[in-house]
Amino acid sequence: MQRKIIHCDCDCFYAAVEVRDRPDLAGRPVAVGGAPDKRGVIATCNYEARRFGVHSAMPSNQAVRACPDLVLLRPDMDKYREVSASVFAIFRRFTDTIEPLSLDEAFLDVTGSELLRGSATLIARAIRNSVRRELGITISAGIAPNKFLAKVASDWNKPDGQFVVRPEDVDAFVAALPVRRLPGVGPAMTARLAELGVSTCADLRAVDAVTLHQHCGSAAQRLRELALGEDRREVRPRSGRKSVSVEQTFADDKPTLKACQLALSDLEARLRQRLVKVDPEERVRSCFVKVRFNDFTTTTAERATEEPNPGIYAELLASAWERVGRPVRLLGVGVSFRSRSAPGEQLELWELTAAKPQ
Repeated sequence: MQRKIIHCDCDCFYAAVEVRDRPDLAGRPVAVGGAPDKRGVIATCNYEARRFGVHSAMPSNQAVRACPDLVLLRPDMDKYREVSASVFAIFRRFTDTIEPLSLDEAFLDVTGSELLRGSATLIARAIRNSVRRELGITISAGIAPNKFLAKVASDWNKPDGQFVVRPEDVDAFVAALPVRRLPGVGPAMTARLAELGVSTCADLRAVDAVTLHQHCGSAAQRLRELALGEDRREVRPRSGRKSVSVEQTFADDKPTLKACQLALSDLEARLRQRLVKVDPEERVRSCFVKVRFNDFTTTTAERATEEPNPGIYAELLASAWERVGRPVRLLGVGVSFRSRSAPGEQLELWELTAAKPQ
């Protein structure tokens, strides 16, 4: 049976919730993020703000310079989680096969559904209408035979729109797609592909396998499959959390490892407070430390353990800091949980290597 996948993505979620609750903000540029004078960053912003070049992950002080009339609000995560729960409750009216990606985004598999004559397009429209009517925010949707295409399609008619890629249209749709729209293709990969004269998926299809592997390594096979519109991944419902973490961006860089270690205990205390609220059935798989240096290089060190403790976090911090050895602007700690669907999974000992953000 041909799959029917819907990718739902709330529009400017945090900002949309704030504008909903404060009608006086309608039509004004609004962003949610950290304070400009404390080196905060933008979490999300509405389309009015985006017209000034404001975007997610932009330093807040830079955003305020780009848009002097920007209304910058502090995040209210409890409120956003509450709205998210209501959004997912609406999803569950239409299918139980839901794969959450974040608070405001999910894949839904409606293959074989008898609702609305089995039409994924009508189901997506009904979901969007319900979210708008009941929650006062908008959501966009992509409908396609697989997850990759559904996610691309959900971005096609944003905000408050939907787009369908029918099975018979897949080949032509993907052929014209810029390769930068493929998952995993960032600026560096885009540049490598450009060296081969590749800018669209049609171009990518024409490159022989050997040449593609020489330029893209182990990603070559996956790129070729995506360029053909192929994605065999199933929508996999997840139960429980994957991780819990806390982090802090410092007003002034921590210049040394010792200075970072002094800040570690406060973060660990905040993490313990959050873990008290977690379902006791969740089993810790590993603990990790995240470090962002003043040149924005970010690295994460992780260790398998069922019982995180200050000694482990201190060792992980030292390991992560030594990779770059520069002043630190952000520090975070957290734990990841074992999958409930795989109780016998083997614990691993590994660390993520340093990587510059794309």
